[in-house]
Amino acid sequence: MTAGTLISAIIQPLKLGDTGDFALDQMNEYHVRHLPLVENEQLIGLISEDDILNYDSNNTIGSFELQYNRPYISSHHHIYEILRMMADFRLSIIPVVDKEDKYIGLITQEDLLNQLGNMGSFTVPGSIIVLEMNRRDYSLAKISSIIEQENAAVISTFITSDLKSSQAEVTLKINKKDIARIVASLERHDFLVKASFHESDYLNESMKERFESLMFYLDV
Repeated sequence: MTAGTLISAIIQPLKLGDTGDFALDQMNEYHVRHLPLVENEQLIGLISEDDILNYDSNNTIGSFELQYNRPYISSHHHIYEILRMMADFRLSIIPVVDKEDKYIGLITQEDLLNQLGNMGSFTVPGSIIVLEMNRRDYSLAKISSIIEQENAAVISTFITSDLKSSQAEVTLKINKKDIARIVASLERHDFLVKASFHESDYLNESMKERFESLMFYLDV
């Protein structure tokens, strides 16, 4: 899944001649906090709601004395890179450019999260196992081998790790509802099983908390 397949055709970029009031109306209509500023197909940068509120919104954007931030992605970038960029810059949208560096559209945070939710690993029924380990001990090949011996498979992984810590939390989605034997096998191989869930329980509790934490971090 690449950026080129996620571009929104609805939200139009701003121009230097647009007023601050027009920009705020557009942000309010589409529930975003940023919009790209484009002239002659070239991306000038992003303008945020806070930028506009620092000036007289009756005036044109071109009259604002702004130093434009210019984060963007190329149309061939993978969905994981899009997510990383949006989180790094705390964006509600991110502009997309082509090989000639011309602006071709934008991707909203909402569209990105919807696409992530519809990816195969999220729609396949299964269960969740959460392991805690030293980052240096992480080996997906070893973990997968143990799980495959119980006639199951890992269909997705998610690793959470504080860069200041040597520990990591590894969340595994397994394509099996009954995971008691898998948990026991992992523990026999000295893995610390921090938690295990039937997927519906995990989605209702742990995933809800993580989603709310992500939304708070991204300031939605």
